[in-house]
Amino acid sequence: MKESEILQRLNDRLGITGLNAMQQAVTRSFEAGGDMVLLSPTGTGKTVAYLLPVLKAMKGDNGTVQCAIIAPSRELVQQIDGVARALAGGQLKITCCYGGHNVIDEKNSLAATPAIVISTPGRLLDHINRGHIDVDTVRLLVLDEFDKSLELGFHDEMSRILKRMTRLTRRLLTSATAIKDMPDFLRLNRPNYLDFLADDGSKPLGGRLKVWQVQSPEKDKLDTLLRLLGNIADGRTMIFVNYRESVERVYDFLADHHVPATFYHGGLEQIDRERAVALFNNGTFKILVTTDLAARGLDIAEVKNIVHYHLPSSAEVFTHRNGRTARVDASGEAYVITGPGEQLPAYIAIDEEKLLPPDTATSGGLTTAPAMASLHFNAGKKEKISRGDIVGFLLKNSDLAAEEIGSIDLHDHYAIAAVKAEKAQSALQQISTLKIKNKRLKITLIK
Repeated sequence: MKESEILQRLNDRLGITGLNAMQQAVTRSFEAGGDMVLLSPTGTGKTVAYLLPVLKAMKGDNGTVQCAIIAPSRELVQQIDGVARALAGGQLKITCCYGGHNVIDEKNSLAATPAIVISTPGRLLDHINRGHIDVDTVRLLVLDEFDKSLELGFHDEMSRILKRMTRLTRRLLTSATAIKDMPDFLRLNRPNYLDFLADDGSKPLGGRLKVWQVQSPEKDKLDTLLRLLGNIADGRTMIFVNYRESVERVYDFLADHHVPATFYHGGLEQIDRERAVALFNNGTFKILVTTDLAARGLDIAEVKNIVHYHLPSSAEVFTHRNGRTARVDASGEAYVITGPGEQLPAYIAIDEEKLLPPDTATSGGLTTAPAMASLHFNAGKKEKISRGDIVGFLLKNSDLAAEEIGSIDLHDHYAIAAVKAEKAQSALQQISTLKIKNKRLKITLIK
């Protein structure tokens, strides 16, 4: 593919007008040849960094899988797939595969061999074993967030996959943390290491993040959390806890106190995980209660506040949680809640203590209703529904103005459209019985 066309789509479709230093270094290293290991913090643009040279290296759709991109989580696979499709502009067949996705849809998509396959390790190995895909032709392999894949126990799956890639000539690994020992199955050949982990001011902890300590008078921190949410700056806020059960306990407490929030953890069905991220991203909810699963791999922008409800288990976890805010040139706040007798680990450096008033009086808007709401459409890409179809349908058939329609999240068999909250109910009444592209869909307001 032509580099000029890829860069133009990077600008037109993703709004990125220039490459940062890390992305430029990746391009130069790729052009020099050989294997590569990229170490760079979360949120610095690693996906764009490697997709640019990867797409440039593709030889069009030639009936073989030329490149495989393996990532540890479903959400990261979806994120990579979205960026890859935006940059490829329909010139390459790209297929993504992950657990929780419809296997039949994936099998049908693989029937016409893609040039690039993007997958989680387990699902890719499953398709290989079923004979749905031949990876013997793969010459370029990208292992994105490789350290996370090892951490999640995908060592054996990746080893088996690489044994099937007998013609592999280049390997590109990305990681947000340094990896001490590279597994032998990688067969790296004197890789070029690009290390951007040094604190050079581009990292969230390099000066733009302020870390506060919030002392809870009780071991149960729920009341302190509620007061904190009423007294911090408005903006997207992620509350990190250490256990799935704690996620739902905190969420239920907030719901009981009429604080709008959503939640996310690995025990949810795939559609519920997708929906939680979409509703957080599009402004329907400003608060996401989550485990550390959401610390990496999710495409979430403009997070203002990080709340460590439970202390992070390690320095790396602390860094990854905080990496969700203060990205690029933005600033952010991190709040560490400590209970009676709870000692801060040495890797947490506090800038200042946050003193809370005894009641829940708000100075920020986190305990108030968000400005956006979401409409759910029970059809998506597989039903030939596009984002443009939904926007046009809303503008034609409701009293919503263009500026009152937010992001449209389009999935295989459903879509979520963000609209101005105060008009959501009336818009639903206006469109609920109408057809879109001659199809009568079930449209509901997500609550």
